[in-house]
Amino acid sequence: MDDKEKQEISLIGRLLSMEALLILMGIASLGYGIARAQVMSIFWGVMILVGAVVLSFVRKRDWKKHWEEMEGAQRRYEARMKAQEQQKEKDDAAKQ
Repeated sequence: MDDKEKQEISLIGRLLSMEALLILMGIASLGYGIARAQVMSIFWGVMILVGAVVLSFVRKRDWKKHWEEMEGAQRRYEARMKAQEQQKEKDDAAKQ
């Protein structure tokens, strides 16, 4: 396969991706609802489109980096709580 064939396959893959199908379904439902004046079809069309946008943002996020940051924050919190507990024990011992 040469580069042009790979690009064509990649383009077809992107066009038929699940996100693209969701967007098309949302547009179809929204269009049908507007054409027929059906509120539920409009509602579901809008919900599908909003869901597709949220899905695209979720998929773009770097989750490995996110979880590393969360674990670091958890470790810092635990260290801070342990230091506060030790300080409290030291203060209690000094009072007695």
